[in-house]
Amino acid sequence: MKNTLMTLAVAAAIGFSGMGYAALSKEERKAENDRITSDYKAAKDKCKNLKANEKDVCMAEAKGANKVAKAELEAKDKATPKAQAKVREAKAEADYNVAKEKCDDMKGNGKDVCKKDAKAAYTRAKGDAKVEKTASETRSDSKEKVADTRREATADAKDAQYKAARERCDSMSGDAKDRCLSDAKARSGR
Repeated sequence: MKNTLMTLAVAAAIGFSGMGYAALSKEERKAENDRITSDYKAAKDKCKNLKANEKDVCMAEAKGANKVAKAELEAKDKATPKAQAKVREAKAEADYNVAKEKCDDMKGNGKDVCKKDAKAAYTRAKGDAKVEKTASETRSDSKEKVADTRREATADAKDAQYKAARERCDSMSGDAKDRCLSDAKARSGR
């Protein structure tokens, strides 16, 4: 539910910031900053009665939502591709931090796989944000730059996915592990 709300908020901020809205006035910016601060304090307060990793996950969600909200405010105020990319990056980082905290509830190889999967998703999201930023900043005569950025992001994502797949194979042994590693290499193009 929280991820859905954060996704909608990011989409709204990106949509509004791309529509040519004027920069915020000092009063509007202050009001938005105050709202963000208030929301963050309320989210932290909800975490106070929780214990152990549940509290850590709650705090990661609160911090992530706060960073995303601040990036959205900046994007709304500036309406630049760079500011919009920062929203996507903040969202990717927030999701990654929450996912890592959720992995802490696991043990052994399952925990390792969870963390590698979280890293792969983070790498993919950061790469996508970089490609979108490059595409929005460059003119049509610079399609090569966008293509290079896309290739780089895809290579990084494949590498992270390969590491996650290798980690899954670690729980196996013998022929099963060999087949698993072989499949992981084939899927990653290695």
